[in-house]
Amino acid sequence: MPDIEYIRAEIEHTRIQAHRQRGEIRQLQRAGISTASAEALLDRMLNNIDGLCAERDRLKKEHFPPSKGKVLGGRRW
Repeated sequence: MPDIEYIRAEIEHTRIQAHRQRGEIRQLQRAGISTASAEALLDRMLNNIDGLCAERDRLKKEHFPPSKGKVLGGRRW
C-alpha cells in the first residue's frame, strides 16, 4: 500500500505532466491539428489527479485525525 508521501509525489508529477499536455494542446491548436485525442488524454490525467487527491485525503484522515476542540493546542474553554 502506498504511503502518503508517495501519493503526494505522484500528484505533483501528474500535475506537471498535465501542464505540459496543455501546452502541447495549444501548439496543436495553433497548427490547426485536431486535439481530440490530446484532450482525452488530459481528461484522463485530471481524473487520475482527482483520484490521487481523494486517496491522499483518506490517508491523511487515517494517520492524522482531527484534534478535538483544542485551540492551537491550548486549553479547552
